[in-house]
Amino acid sequence: MAATSQAPKSLQDLEALLANDIKVKVAGIDVDGVLRGKFMSKEKFLNAASADGFGFCSVIFGWDIHDLVYSRELLISNKSNGYHDINAVIDLSTFRRIPWENNVPFFLVSFFDPDTKAPLSVDPRGILKITAERAEKIGRHCYAGVEYEYFNFKETPESVVQKGFTDLQPLTPGMHGYSLLRTQLNNQYFLDLFDESAKFDVGIEGHHTETGPGVLETALAYTSALRMADNAILFKYTAKSVGMKHGVIPSFMAKPWGNLPGCSGHVHVSLRDNSGKNIFAMSESELKTGRKNAAYEDTKFFSQEGEWFLAGILDGIADVMPMVVPTINGYKRLVGGEAFWAPNAVTYGYDSRAASIRIISPPSCPPAATRMEVRIPGADMNPYFALSAIFLLGLRGIEKKLPLISPPISHFSPEDRKNGKVKMLPISLESATIQMMRPESIAREEGMFGNEFVEHYGGTREHEVKLWNEAVTNWEVERYLELA
Repeated sequence: MAATSQAPKSLQDLEALLANDIKVKVAGIDVDGVLRGKFMSKEKFLNAASADGFGFCSVIFGWDIHDLVYSRELLISNKSNGYHDINAVIDLSTFRRIPWENNVPFFLVSFFDPDTKAPLSVDPRGILKITAERAEKIGRHCYAGVEYEYFNFKETPESVVQKGFTDLQPLTPGMHGYSLLRTQLNNQYFLDLFDESAKFDVGIEGHHTETGPGVLETALAYTSALRMADNAILFKYTAKSVGMKHGVIPSFMAKPWGNLPGCSGHVHVSLRDNSGKNIFAMSESELKTGRKNAAYEDTKFFSQEGEWFLAGILDGIADVMPMVVPTINGYKRLVGGEAFWAPNAVTYGYDSRAASIRIISPPSCPPAATRMEVRIPGADMNPYFALSAIFLLGLRGIEKKLPLISPPISHFSPEDRKNGKVKMLPISLESATIQMMRPESIAREEGMFGNEFVEHYGGTREHEVKLWNEAVTNWEVERYLELA
């Protein structure tokens, strides 16, 4: 993993870094991708850093995004174990200071079982670490980039409650993708998102308006997979914190409006060998004619190992959809998604934004930049789970040398989605969870997420579905109240 620029290399370095501080902020990540943390005194923090961490209430894995205990008791945290503590182990490589909080020191933690000392089976950071280690065993290193689209509202936490979360005011009106004018309407907020992220050691590659009222898109700088997931979570934290100071709520909800494009969380991935070479890339000699044994023209400038990786994703993506699209609302973005470039089928294609997986390779980019863009996730994804799912499936494809058994999207007609030639993805969290939890699901395989994770995480998604099925929505009231 790539450490932050100021990360201490020893406990002695750590003590020197904190010499003038009296408190430290720490946080871990729950299954919904929510940061859960607290302030600690410097003394307690240093004691924890020099030991096996500190106790953290396991209830963060026993309740949902709104702190409601799960509908049925799950493995990690429940009444029978008294919602006992788990071990939070401080990751010194994540050190940074929070510029908008008086430069308080900040560290991320990973969670471990208090009895076995093993990584907690559902800890997002722990799972992505295990994924990276599996890649390293075959001499491969996981690299990724994340792009977030997000609506921005001229609202506060108080105002949205007073309004009942309706009639919210977008930051700017109209559809203005890549606009140089719209950014000037709230220029300081727009600039602070970039500048404060940089100070927070969260690298940004691109930052612009996207089509939709008050929509922005931010592409995070490419780096190692675990650092990328950390940066993705911390960019959301940055945006929401900066927003508070400007009277703005940025929303990473996947589909806030039914008649407008949703918010994507596109993921770019590649593998490197021990020397740092991109193993999806072609050699200079092959660039003249392309790879002779490529399955299709679309993979002609993509390595054989890259093709196996791609086949692995296509083979198992439907079985891990809850890790890629985790919310009820996320599937609203995919239903009828062709109208808004949101993929809802098992498809791929060279430089195709209509496909679920876009192959980015020569001639559209230099060989070293060869990669895949997985366009299925929304901005509400948990980046640790999404990246783990993508890399685990890809590594499985390499291990099994899976062939591409379906042609690229350019070989299909729009009617092929209806006649069954194109395999569709689950279109609801309920159907996706049922598919993931099947006994024969690829998600359950030992080299994937395993049974313990699937049972716990599947239970959290069943809880989301239960709450949704019990809810009465505004749409139902408007449709049936008078005429039914």
